[in-house]
Amino acid sequence: MHLEELQWFVVLAETEHVTEAAAELGVSQPTLSRALSRLEQNVGVPLFDRVGRRLHLNEYGRIMLEHCRRSLAEVQAALDRIATLRDPDTGRVRLAFLHSLANWYVPEQLRRFRETAPKIQFDLFQGAAHEIARSILDGGSDVAVTSPRPDPGAFSWHRLYVERLCLAVSVGHRLAGRSRVSLSAAASEPFVALEKPFGLRQLTDELWVEAGIDPQIVFEASEIPTMEGLVAAGFGVAVVPVPRDGTDARVIHVPLSNSRAKREVGLAWARSRPLAPPSRRFVDFLAGS
Repeated sequence: MHLEELQWFVVLAETEHVTEAAAELGVSQPTLSRALSRLEQNVGVPLFDRVGRRLHLNEYGRIMLEHCRRSLAEVQAALDRIATLRDPDTGRVRLAFLHSLANWYVPEQLRRFRETAPKIQFDLFQGAAHEIARSILDGGSDVAVTSPRPDPGAFSWHRLYVERLCLAVSVGHRLAGRSRVSLSAAASEPFVALEKPFGLRQLTDELWVEAGIDPQIVFEASEIPTMEGLVAAGFGVAVVPVPRDGTDARVIHVPLSNSRAKREVGLAWARSRPLAPPSRRFVDFLAGS
């Protein structure tokens, strides 16, 4: 199997449309179709179910896609390592990070690191904790800044810092004047929460269980700014990290007194795959900060 055709298969699997994939790849539709036929002949099974003019990745195709992504990632990692050996001050780091760290922590650390290693390039992926873990294991990312700590059996970990969690309430809310509050004090309140399986939602679920709360969840959001916007509008309260900057003046953040109301943020990378020199340099830089 040619490496280029594996790359074509990944694009086709992601679009499930020959015309769109061919346009994205800059090849003709007949060329792409012939490449898919050769791949399926080599594998011995169809990788897509044909429904009209659409393609739908089947169970064989999903297996192939998973391993193609890993194979392509390994080849890219090898090329990066070779490039680094030729010039230790160059290379590429594929960095994944949480949405909630995108407006302050990650940009600041990238700025600081690039002052020391200006020739090292970054491919950035922003996502939820479970998406980040999958990206690392599939080889799409080298290292991540994430929370909570992923499976210790599969990931190496270095803690960067711990941030407290707080209860976000609207201005004028009965708990807004408190200097600290136990989560149990909000047991009767409607909650705005992140969707499962976001990392912060996992931590919030654990806090609810610890406090004996069966929460009334009025909305599940995909990002913290949406949560805080709904809190400001009076839809409910929310458990969020203590904000660093740019807070909504309509939202009051009351620190939680619960001992486990905290979020550990750290660096994670796959135990099964050694870090390439640029990624190791970046990890060492942040670990020594």
